[in-house]
Amino acid sequence: METKRTNKDLLVKGIQNMGICVVLMFLGPTMLHLAFSNPDKPTYILVLIIAIVLCLGAIFFLFRGIYIIMQSLFKN
Repeated sequence: METKRTNKDLLVKGIQNMGICVVLMFLGPTMLHLAFSNPDKPTYILVLIIAIVLCLGAIFFLFRGIYIIMQSLFKN
């Protein structure tokens, strides 16, 4: 009888995704604050769009990282 083991390669991939998420969780709101602090600058719209994309990326990598970690722990 084979025992269930954690897929370590998949676990590392999930932790890497969570690391990317943490970086984006700090970078996105920081850029969003910078954009809202300078609405009169000509690059306001560009910085705002980049900040929103970074925040959405953080959400994406959060769910993707959790999904990959769950697969490494519970998938046969």
